[in-house]
Amino acid sequence: MNLCIVTETYPPEVNGVAMTLHRIACNLQTQGHEVHIVRPRQSSEAQNATYAEETIVPGLPLPGYDGLRFGLPCRRKLRDLWASQKTDIIYVATEGPLGQSAIRAAEDLKIPITSGFHTNFHEYMRHYKMPLLAKAVEGFLRQTHNRTRRTFAPSRHVIQRLQAIGIEGTRFLGRGVDTELFHPQRRDSGLRQRWGVDPDNGVVAIFVSRLAAEKNMPLAALAFEQIQKTYPDVACVFVGDGPERARLEKKHPEFIFAGMQTGESLASHYASADIFIFPSITETFGNVVTEALASGLIVLAYNYAAPEEYIQNAVNGFLAPYDDEPAYMKQLAQALAAQPDWPAIRQAARKTAESLDWSTVVQNFAQELQEVREESLNKAAQSDSGSSLQATN
Repeated sequence: MNLCIVTETYPPEVNGVAMTLHRIACNLQTQGHEVHIVRPRQSSEAQNATYAEETIVPGLPLPGYDGLRFGLPCRRKLRDLWASQKTDIIYVATEGPLGQSAIRAAEDLKIPITSGFHTNFHEYMRHYKMPLLAKAVEGFLRQTHNRTRRTFAPSRHVIQRLQAIGIEGTRFLGRGVDTELFHPQRRDSGLRQRWGVDPDNGVVAIFVSRLAAEKNMPLAALAFEQIQKTYPDVACVFVGDGPERARLEKKHPEFIFAGMQTGESLASHYASADIFIFPSITETFGNVVTEALASGLIVLAYNYAAPEEYIQNAVNGFLAPYDDEPAYMKQLAQALAAQPDWPAIRQAARKTAESLDWSTVVQNFAQELQEVREESLNKAAQSDSGSSLQATN
């Protein structure tokens, strides 16, 4: 199968969507499929840089998100690209101007189109105090995704919410996790010492994500404050960067801000912690949750998206009812009180992550895409047969 993935974000950008799409593309190629990527050029890349199996289009910075860009409209360029190379099916991963151009170009060429729902933009609007715009965004998302034959989402929670706003043809596209990279054995006593805690007996609480309003940063800080009151030897660490970092650092000099980490360094930061605080309520999935499980951490999160899929309360992590701040803090107290049980919970978390294999996830995705392709071919054959019959008559 020849697949083209169209996305506003992809490595060298570092974020959950970019990393997920890269994993999917690599696994599809390993399984014998041809994959081509269409994405915007990033600010860090040379203007004349080219990449095998990638088409780079112009982009502009995304307002409020330094380092992220969106692709500019390029319908003609995409139409020429797909007219000149064999393309069986297109997966539009993002809904921005580039994604809109891709849908129109695919419609022009009658290439079957699928789409992915990777970011809760309509939920973001509420966190940025724009509730009226949230309804408009919902309408835009409904119109965009219903022009495609399938919309893939990473959890039952998201699928239910998409169906509630009128998006049809939803399908489950799960997520895997790299259990070789994210592993408890990457625990680094030297890193823990630099954080100011005893390598063996101290407690490290960690938050890993973009430091932005939609990640519910005030509740993360409140949880850290409670943990500091509970343990005499404790470090609270924010890993990540974003628009909220400067404000948080000024307000909370007692916390550690490690900045953005990637690869083995990120894995060491996870594994060198003990409890993972994640109060975000805008995730479509939350890759950081499965990375924390793979690292053997005590995870505390709201009961939706990845936590709902994979965490059993007090067995391999702790869950609070969705968007209930008092309940979240109550569950934090229970998680801290359960410290004697942490070794067993850590082992259960790791065991859960070991079942999340990327190759199986992508194989199921490829089967869904093949079904869409066959539906399109059958529909075209029926249309041709009907036209021939009319001509004969």
